[in-house]
Amino acid sequence: MTKFGELIGSEIPVLIDFYADWEDGSDDLHSILRDVAAALGDSAKVIKIDVEKNEVLANALRIKGNPTFIIYKEGEMKWRQSGEQDANTLISLVQQYV
Repeated sequence: MTKFGELIGSEIPVLIDFYADWEDGSDDLHSILRDVAAALGDSAKVIKIDVEKNEVLANALRIKGNPTFIIYKEGEMKWRQSGEQDANTLISLVQQYV
């Protein structure tokens, strides 16, 4: 959890995708996140966290649906949504906090 605290404490926005490998469409989601990361460049971080490998964290954050996206900035949760999102939506959401 200490590493997670350091991760979300960043001065730039951090978009986290909580996902599970067994989900249908996870390959599509990974390509969407690559597009988001490329578009945002150094102005934000895009991180993927596997809920099965990080059960304690997923339970602490009450991650119920996959995918769940959360935007943090300076340790504070700014936005959270479960369900599919397209690249343009995610990019515009993150840019609000740059």
